[in-house]
Amino acid sequence: MASTIGSGDADGIETDGIEIGGIEQPSVDTALVGADDRALAKAFAEYARDLLAQDTVQSTLEEITALAVSEIEGCEHAGVSLVERKKHISTHAATSPLVHQVDEIQYSTGEGPCLQAIWVREVFSIDSFEEETRWPRFTARAFPLGVQSMCSFQLFTHDDILGGLNLYSSKPRAFGVEAYEIGQILAAHAAVALANAQTQYNLKRAVRTRQRIGEATGILIERYRITDRQAFSLLAKASQNLNVKLSALADELVETGSFPDGG
Repeated sequence: MASTIGSGDADGIETDGIEIGGIEQPSVDTALVGADDRALAKAFAEYARDLLAQDTVQSTLEEITALAVSEIEGCEHAGVSLVERKKHISTHAATSPLVHQVDEIQYSTGEGPCLQAIWVREVFSIDSFEEETRWPRFTARAFPLGVQSMCSFQLFTHDDILGGLNLYSSKPRAFGVEAYEIGQILAAHAAVALANAQTQYNLKRAVRTRQRIGEATGILIERYRITDRQAFSLLAKASQNLNVKLSALADELVETGSFPDGG
């Protein structure tokens, strides 16, 4: 039997509980606070620090998937799918080739729990691929690969939808209430760490681009005895004529000392 785990409707309106099989469970915070599980809280503090300590986007993603497999009961494989160019989704980290295979089936059929979790802001799961009826094209092609159950969490911040964290198991009904609760907390930490890593990457890329453009205009100034403004205008005009990004053109000029043919 399939389940929709978590809260919210298609408009992203959230409630406090987790509904499984028609029975509302305590919210994540209530369950954890009620249990006064300090060890678990300490563990997640460590996870957060580990995630934020990663120095690239890719290493952050790989740490997220590794933590999912090691810490979420029932999870045998994990992957992270990211939203690119508004609607395009692709898998950027996976603990096994199976993850890529299953995800590609979701992308090609346009259906599955990962896509639902990303766009609806809920946790979506498949308790049994053999019994699932919501996504027939996806389950028909993924079931023979050996995956029996799956759970997907949206990765989001207040500002943006980043993608989804996906869990996979070769056993049916592998993910219980605790797995959903831990998964939601890990997904929240992962989203913050991922957003931070992406911001740092974009800042570094912006600084590098500015430096390269500065180097390129310096070459033009020296070569043609022109002003800084004239050099930048020349670079911009060449970029437009060649239909090449300014940053790429600057790289070409710095590396080779000349524009591509036609510049």
